[in-house]
Parts: sequence; C-alpha cells; structure tokens
Amino acid sequence: MPVRLVILMILGLSVAGCGAMSESRLNPANWFGRSETTVSDTSNPYQDPRALIGDVTELRLEKIPGGAIVRATGVATRQGYYDGELVPANNGMVVDGVLAFHFRVSPPLTATRVSTVRSREIIVGQFLSDQTLAQVRAIQVNGANNALVVRR
Repeated sequence: MPVRLVILMILGLSVAGCGAMSESRLNPANWFGRSETTVSDTSNPYQDPRALIGDVTELRLEKIPGGAIVRATGVATRQGYYDGELVPANNGMVVDGVLAFHFRVSPPLTATRVSTVRSREIIVGQFLSDQTLAQVRAIQVNGANNALVVRR
C-alpha cells in the first residue's frame, strides 16, 4: 500500500507542475504576450484609397510551422465595410524592433446602418515568416482611433 501511495503522490505533483508551463517563456504561445493599446500612426505613403478601420479591438499572433499569423479584429464605423487587409507601414521595414501595419478597409458603396458592434466586426490576417519574426520585438496594428501592439 505505501508504494501505491508514493506513486499516486508523484503523479499528482507532476500534473500540478504542468500548470506553470502555460506562463513559461518556453511556451511558444507566450512569445508575444497580450496586446496593449498605443498611439495610432495614420500616415498613408502608398495613397491606398481604402480607409483605416475605426477601432482595432483585438490583436493576436498565432504561431504556425514556418512563422506566425498576425490576426487583427476591428470594428468599422458602420455596416458594409469590406476588403480588409493589413497593409505594411514603413515600407514593410522593421523600425526599432517594431513591425507596423495599417488595418485598411473599403467603405460601402451605399448608405448603411450603424447597427450592432458584432455586425461591424472585420477580421483580417497576415502571415509572417520565421525570418521576418527574428528581427521583430513588437507588432503594431494601426486603426483610425487607436492601435494595438503585441510585444515579445
């Protein structure tokens, strides 16, 4: 009976220790942490005719083999916006360890309602290779009213 008790205690302690892995720097899901709000850069060097999304509400970096996908959620000012894209800022160059994007969308062709926030949400993504991520300490997505940043 003492042998079973010892084995049970060892198993219980080893499973309890797994909870700390979710907060570890070894866990790839924690490499860029949570997003935070910052000041938005609204410059438009390419003269893209699309408007900036009203508010960027969520920014995530999802690790995949060969790189990661930057996924941003934004809320337009009214329904009907389409053709969302993360357009690289600064000619796609990493400046001071920050890779920045503009969240651009095309406006509706006719007048539309404002309605609920959920009906105005737009989700876009952009693949980044491991080579690009090697130079990056933070990823910033700019909207018209705010910007979100994910840092390593």
